[in-house]
Amino acid sequence: MEVLRSALIGRSAATVFDVIEGAEHYPEFLPWCVDVAILARDDSEVSARLWINYHGLRFDMATRNPKRRPHWLAVHLESGPFRRFDGKWHVTELGAQGCKIEFALRYEFDYALIGRLAAGVFDGIADTLVDAFARRADTVPIPDADASFRT
Repeated sequence: MEVLRSALIGRSAATVFDVIEGAEHYPEFLPWCVDVAILARDDSEVSARLWINYHGLRFDMATRNPKRRPHWLAVHLESGPFRRFDGKWHVTELGAQGCKIEFALRYEFDYALIGRLAAGVFDGIADTLVDAFARRADTVPIPDADASFRT
C-alpha cells in the first residue's frame, strides 16, 4: 500500500516538525496510539516503540527515524507486523505564512502475523495521518519564533 498526502499549515516548519518528531505526544491526538516509548533521541535520529489499538486491531511497532530538523524525517521499521514499512515527512517553509507538509508511506503487512482484515483496518489509520498532524499543529501553543502568525 502507498499513501501520499500533503497539507498547508499556518505554522512555521520548525513547529510542525516538532509535532511530527514528538512521538511521545502521539497518544494525546492520535486516538489509536495508546502508548509510546522513546528508545533513543539525538540531533540526527529518534527511535520509538508505539502501541496501537484501532477497532480491535492491537499491535506494537518500533521505528528508527533519521531526521534533519526542521525539514525531513524518515520512518524505518525495526520491528512490527509489516513486511515493509518506510515513510518520509517533508516540511517546506512557505515564508511567514506557514509551511507545507508532505507525507509518503509505503507499507505491506506480514499477513501471517496480522491477517488481511486487520490490514484493511490499518489503511484507515494511514489515510488520516496528515490530517491528524495538521490539526495538532494548529492547536499547539505558538512559540516566540512563530510570533509573526499571531493576529
